[in-house]
Order: sequence, then C-alpha cells, then structure tokens
Amino acid sequence: MSTPMMLRPTMEGSDHVPTSGVTEREPAGVALWFFIAVATSLFSLFIAAYVMRMDGADWSVIAMPWQLWLSTALLIAGSICLQLASAFGHRKRWNGAHVLLLAGGACAFSFLAVQLWAWQVLLDNRVVPVGNPASSFFYLLTAMHGLHVAGGLVGWGITVSGFHRAVPTEWRMALCARYWHFLLAVWLVLFAALGWLTPEVVRIICGTR
Repeated sequence: MSTPMMLRPTMEGSDHVPTSGVTEREPAGVALWFFIAVATSLFSLFIAAYVMRMDGADWSVIAMPWQLWLSTALLIAGSICLQLASAFGHRKRWNGAHVLLLAGGACAFSFLAVQLWAWQVLLDNRVVPVGNPASSFFYLLTAMHGLHVAGGLVGWGITVSGFHRAVPTEWRMALCARYWHFLLAVWLVLFAALGWLTPEVVRIICGTR
C-alpha cells in the first residue's frame, strides 16, 4: 500500500490556504478595536492637557525639525504597504504580500529612527524635555506614539514569521494594516497639534481673544 504524499501549500497562486488560527480571527479583531479605543482616549486626554497647558506664561513655542516631515512620509508609506499586503493576501498572492509586508515593517523601523534623529536635532539645539512645557509635551507625545509603533512591530513580526512557517494568514495582515492606519491618524493629529497649534490659535478657537 502506497503512503499518501503530504502536499505543502504553495505560496503563490494557490487556492489552498492553511487555516491555522482561524478561531483567533474574531477575538483578535475585537481586541484590536478595544485597544484602539483605549489608546485613542489616552491620546485625547494628553492632547487636551497640551491645549490647556498652552495658556501658561512659561509656554514657549518650539520650531519643529524638518525630519518630522520625513517621518510622516514614512508612516504614510508604511500604512499603504500594509494595506496592499492585506489586499494581496486576500487574493492569495503570497509572494507579493510578503514583500509588501516587509516593506511596511521597514518603513516603521525607519520612522522610529527618524524620530530619534529629530530628537537629537532638538537636543543639539538645547531644546530639552525640562524647562519649557512645549518641549516637555513634544517629547512625551512623540515618545508615546513611538512606543505604540514599537508595539505594533511585535504584531508585525508575528505576521512575518507566519511566512517562514508556510502558514501566512491574511487576517493578521488585515489587523496590521488596521493598526497602522490608526497610528497614522494619531500621528497626523499630533503633528498638526505640535506644529501649528499655538496659544494664539487656541484663544481664537475658544473665543477668549
């Protein structure tokens, strides 16, 4: 009697996709939405504190380093790459999904590196985390966002490891894309608040001027 051959699913153009982790899909999706809700509340509270603190006499606006524009572009590129990776995964085009997933992670690592570069530029210009509330909030808010990006890279790494075990899961890529869209939205709000929200603008918006 011949022994049946064990067929390993191909990564490109195959309709047979491993089903490992299917039972994790819905709980993981709910958990991510819950985390996003909690993180949104946290960032909202810090931004509210940032706005209220602007009214202090010791507030001194700091100039944003140009590196923040580069980091913004990298985060946008990473979000696009992960969205495309998710789309490729749903079409079972695993090789393309793998490349795009790696590109998205590279953008995220580069984002963190550029953020550290921006910090170094400010420190070289003697913009330190103490003494000026504006600089204190800048370091606090960007550090918080950077930690969320680093945390997202853990989930990204788990997703990438699935390819090395020949068990790619499109739902993990979809969750990565969703989380990166959230990180991008938070960063755009932070960037706008840190770069263009001034005490004068706040007074105009609140009608106290």
